[in-house]
Amino acid sequence: MSKKILLALVWIGFVGYAFTLAPPDQPDTFDLIKNLSTGNVAGINPLIVALFNIMGVLPMAYGCITFLDGRSQKIPAWLFTTFSFGVGAFALLPYLIFRQPNPTFTGQKDWFLKLLDSRITGGAIALGGIGLFIYGVTNGDWSNFVQQWQTSRFIHVMSLDFCLLCALFPVLLQDDIKRRGLENSQAFKILSFVPFFGALIYLVLRPPTIEQSNAVSPEQVPAT
Repeated sequence: MSKKILLALVWIGFVGYAFTLAPPDQPDTFDLIKNLSTGNVAGINPLIVALFNIMGVLPMAYGCITFLDGRSQKIPAWLFTTFSFGVGAFALLPYLIFRQPNPTFTGQKDWFLKLLDSRITGGAIALGGIGLFIYGVTNGDWSNFVQQWQTSRFIHVMSLDFCLLCALFPVLLQDDIKRRGLENSQAFKILSFVPFFGALIYLVLRPPTIEQSNAVSPEQVPAT
């Protein structure tokens, strides 16, 4: 089965499950999302607070890859990445389905791509993600989280979305590793398959993307 067909089946299955088989919406879901979005988290389980904010960190991590990957794609990577801040894998899966293999980066990076390609940016994202993970795990109420996971569609689907985003990251890294000249590095290949932490550490350790000129060299010009 091809990778694109598998990804399409995952997307269809995830959408179908989220709207038909997941637990029902709760009356307080809108207020919960509003409070989480505005930082009014008093009385909210720290595990939920951490997970909600990590679902903003992961699209940032994806953005460090997709914007560079999207330079040679026919579909707008920025559009799918932007929507992923609100709906996670629901938006990123279609990009992964329709993108084409892109193991090189042609042209020059502008200031925005240089920012996304920076280890400093990767380090900031990694610190934020790991800090939120530690905060949630050490302060959260696990029994309350399990109960909400079983009864709240928002918590249930957000948790599955987190797992899916972690699992899908290696799909993009295969080409990104080649764009950085790391195709012979087993360490980076193994790191790419470590859930969550592997993606964050990768952003810190990766070397810059290798820029390739799209100009035609004299040797490539046919003789007249």
